[in-house]
Amino acid sequence: MDLIDFNTLRKNLKKDFSSLKKLRVAILGDSATQFLAQAVRGYGYERAYDLEIFEADYDQVDLQVFDERSAMYNFHPDFVIIFCSVRKLLKNFYNTPKDHRKNFAEKKAEWFSSIGEAISSRTHARIICMNFPAHDDSVFGNYANKVESSFTWQLRSLNMNLMKWAADKKNIFIADVAMLQSRFGNEIMSDPKMYLSADMIFSLDFIPHVAKSLVDIILSIDGTFHKCLILDLDNTLWGGIIGDDGIENIQIGDLGAGKAFTGLQLWAKQLKERGIIIAVCSKNDEKIAKEPFEKHPDMVLRMEDIAVFAANWESKIDNIKYIQSVLQVGFDSMVFIDDNPFERNIIREHLPAVTVPELPEDPAEYLDHLQSLNLFETASVSEEDEQRTKQYQKEAERNVAQRSFTSEKDFLESLEMVSVIKHFDKFSTPRIAQLSQRSNQFNLRTVRYTESEIETLSSSKEHIHLTFTLVDKFGDNGLIAVIILKKIKPDAWFIDTWLMSCRVLRRGMENFALNTIVKQVRDKGGKILIGEYIPTAKNIMVKEHYRDLGFKERNGQWQLDLEKYPERPCFIRADYQNGKE
Repeated sequence: MDLIDFNTLRKNLKKDFSSLKKLRVAILGDSATQFLAQAVRGYGYERAYDLEIFEADYDQVDLQVFDERSAMYNFHPDFVIIFCSVRKLLKNFYNTPKDHRKNFAEKKAEWFSSIGEAISSRTHARIICMNFPAHDDSVFGNYANKVESSFTWQLRSLNMNLMKWAADKKNIFIADVAMLQSRFGNEIMSDPKMYLSADMIFSLDFIPHVAKSLVDIILSIDGTFHKCLILDLDNTLWGGIIGDDGIENIQIGDLGAGKAFTGLQLWAKQLKERGIIIAVCSKNDEKIAKEPFEKHPDMVLRMEDIAVFAANWESKIDNIKYIQSVLQVGFDSMVFIDDNPFERNIIREHLPAVTVPELPEDPAEYLDHLQSLNLFETASVSEEDEQRTKQYQKEAERNVAQRSFTSEKDFLESLEMVSVIKHFDKFSTPRIAQLSQRSNQFNLRTVRYTESEIETLSSSKEHIHLTFTLVDKFGDNGLIAVIILKKIKPDAWFIDTWLMSCRVLRRGMENFALNTIVKQVRDKGGKILIGEYIPTAKNIMVKEHYRDLGFKERNGQWQLDLEKYPERPCFIRADYQNGKE
């Protein structure tokens, strides 16, 4: 999403929020925050969220955090934003006795830690802490980098301490204001007149950047983020037209304009290594389009980096639909990059959920512009993310193989599928939490869990918790399903969480999972299984999930009589790792 100016964001506040998903956001600051609060709410509207804002009075961070009866706790926030200004920090620094200034950053970091502990002990809110932009007090000049008691030294140490603090706490996140200052400039960031008259730390031109960063973090934690980057080829990944100019004449590498395209490819490669799916959508002859990936010595991206390669003479609308059918991710999870304004507008018109950023006319500016948009915010990263491209490449192979079968039963049998079933353990906890936070489409109740909450559930005697992997002859899909059951009566269990990766749809995993659930509940003496579907904008695909599995609707929920349950057919073999069959 390109940046939206402050006046537009403020106008959004007059629009209808009634149909949007609600989240409660508390903003605590040591300086004026009213314009920031307006911008955050305005950006929420742009992303189809009703971000209800609690804005604490001026400089009441301690009062709101350490008083358990404070207005903030009565607000029951989902997120708490902590904003402390560098100007107040500077004043605090110089009010510290000179012989104590070497410990200033450490002491301030301890204060942030105490803030986090107090909020975490009283709420389930995620905490977003804004770090500190650079500030030159012009006391030591460049020599400040050699003086431990200088403000420059302590400011940088504090930001490093905040990073370490957040790394150790799963519910703490950092909004990188220092990076925004570096990207957009100090002149854009601050307005001295606004500071003097209204104690406003950020200018009205800079506030939208900060608000967007905060909303990006909030939405990524809530499961709204981009998973797939779709790239055009000619004049996007390289300069020139491969079909006309030939492989030897396209612009790429370390000379001239080629450096711009190499930089863009390197960015895409780094995203792929982080777990973003890379796809190609190009009007081209497939064999010719693949040639640079296979033969050009200066290409950064190679065929093994591309999950789905759609190069043909079909419309890009149809090719993006094909890519979506293979990847089974929502169109709103996709970013499409194309140098051609006509193609960009066509996709915006026909596939409005796809994010299509504008590009500058000069390719030299492509990368800086795309990086400034922060298109791929994330709330977590796991080791399994690195394997995602390979998994989707295998999924494309499965789709091709399926076309050779006239019978779905024969195709499923041919896959030789095996699922490893395990109870939660410390090794799977990060991935379970990530799936909980990221899964939107096949997610019956869309309950989000942090790692610490998963750890608590793991030791509960009132819960049954299961993970499922899926392996077939094409490869390993990794951990693809999570089930959490809660005992609500001696003979009744409630399905708190049932989520699955859309990669494994149409392979009988729903039947296999239910067969497993029934066995587990029966072993505990259960006779009734109760499910619930809570609709969201993204999980319409599972609206009839329980009905299709034989559950009967009762008072807005779904019930299954386990005494009459016949095992459902599937072609997946179970492998129990830490539980009995």
